[in-house]
Amino acid sequence: MSHLVDRFGRRVNYVRLSVTDRCDFRCVYCMAEDMTFLPRQKVLTLEEISQLARAFHQLGVDKIRLTGGEPLVRRDIVDLVADIGQLGLRDFAMTTNGNQLANLAEPLRRAGLKRLNISLDSLDPGRFRAITRTGELHRVLEGIDAARAAGFAGIKLNAVIMKGRNDDEVAALVAFARRKQVDISFIEEMPLGQITEHDRSESFCSSEEVRGLIRQHHELLPSTAQSGGPARYYRMPDSAIKVGFISPHSHNFCGDCNRVRVTVEGRLLLCLGNEHAVDLRHVLRAHPTQPERLRQALIQAMDLKPERHHFTPDGAVQILRFMNMTGG
Repeated sequence: MSHLVDRFGRRVNYVRLSVTDRCDFRCVYCMAEDMTFLPRQKVLTLEEISQLARAFHQLGVDKIRLTGGEPLVRRDIVDLVADIGQLGLRDFAMTTNGNQLANLAEPLRRAGLKRLNISLDSLDPGRFRAITRTGELHRVLEGIDAARAAGFAGIKLNAVIMKGRNDDEVAALVAFARRKQVDISFIEEMPLGQITEHDRSESFCSSEEVRGLIRQHHELLPSTAQSGGPARYYRMPDSAIKVGFISPHSHNFCGDCNRVRVTVEGRLLLCLGNEHAVDLRHVLRAHPTQPERLRQALIQAMDLKPERHHFTPDGAVQILRFMNMTGG
């Protein structure tokens, strides 16, 4: 069996598949308040997404994460999870804002989803509403509880920390994760898409600063744990949970990058911070009965994967597409 290996000898075994560019939130760091979404004919069908998942799996990918936008707003998402869940992946996960989880957590787990990453940037209802523009905190908290009750193999909270917005809640978010016995990762804001709601250079909060805030309350010890993604993990002597840091600015994690993304319109993104891409939708629709053509396109695309991204913390936008278009 062929594998996906780039020019730098890095083997790709982790794919993030976006199932929609739409979302029921409008988070200030992710998208503009007034968004224009893709027309239906430009969006991959669920069957096309399943075809991609199978092709990647046949080429050695053993970890798939479904992303968006918000994947749970896509109609028949549980059917897609069931289809991909039959592949026998080592790890099958989803990133969600948690808004629909109260109703969907149990069906998703039964369909074969193994892990969840749930976004949670604030524990204050008013501030949560301001950051998400439309979100109701109580719905996400109910979703987290539903996910815990459903028995997923792993649940992790994701928090994007911004100075002057929610950096004063770092300790509270860690305390919440400890109470719920779920892992938590803190993410540096990424310069994707042109925003006007805030100045990214002024709001940027580095992972090192976040660790400093946590260390005022808890000892942090480096951990050897790995999730197969970009997070660097720490542990606390008095808790079983892991605390992760995703640091695209302050700690370039490209040297061992094992990931690619597919947008909902079928663009294979070889790097989060570059525009190197291949149009897989064209391959899927031009050769619907020739899966070998799709696999060959994936193998050839590895030559386009760049050595690294070049994010800077000065607020400059290197990539014009928003995160909802990229796949979170």
